[in-house]
Amino acid sequence: MRFYTRQHIHSCGIDLHAQTMSVCVLDAAGEILLERKLETTPEAFLETIAPYREDLVVACECIFTGYWLADLCAKEKIDFVLGHALYMKAIHGGQAKNDKIDAHQIAVHLRGGMLPQAYVYPSGMRETRDLLRRRLHLVRKRGQLLAHIQMTSHQYNLAPLGKRIAYPSNREGGAEHFEDRVVRKSIAVDLALLERYDALISDLELYLVRQAKQHDAQAFHRL
Repeated sequence: MRFYTRQHIHSCGIDLHAQTMSVCVLDAAGEILLERKLETTPEAFLETIAPYREDLVVACECIFTGYWLADLCAKEKIDFVLGHALYMKAIHGGQAKNDKIDAHQIAVHLRGGMLPQAYVYPSGMRETRDLLRRRLHLVRKRGQLLAHIQMTSHQYNLAPLGKRIAYPSNREGGAEHFEDRVVRKSIAVDLALLERYDALISDLELYLVRQAKQHDAQAFHRL
């Protein structure tokens, strides 16, 4: 676990949502200078923090809505910290929780050097990472289809399917392995979906290899 330990004159904690954001700004002594709920727009955020821009650091919990805030802070040259969601749950504690309290806690942990950090993936490479996550989602769905076919065979105590159906060439006549016509229809749907997933995943993998290598050959191996 890595903590953000740099000291700043102003520490800003944000509880960020899709439509609204709660902002809390502390001074170096920990006194609350600002607590406010805003619309989630760059204009509202920049206007609110304008009086505290001198040596300001901003932090929010790692969440899917945080891309724009990280990019805005980078553009405005404001120090930005992304809180590690899992580790932050461990240190938040307490049963009283709302947006205002969460924003204040983030600011307190940030000022005190106790905010666990997540990696801020740079814009431009971040999109490739998200596409990799989408590929993983498709791979898992494909795996569920393969498991369902195998489980259905066991369910009816049928003979083994033989060759591994993970390979498209081994799926010929796969539905006919099942005697009941309704079950055959169910398996035929699985096989049709598998064919589509195979095509999508192969296309994605080819695209991702080319895209990742454009960023950095070493980054490609890490991804």
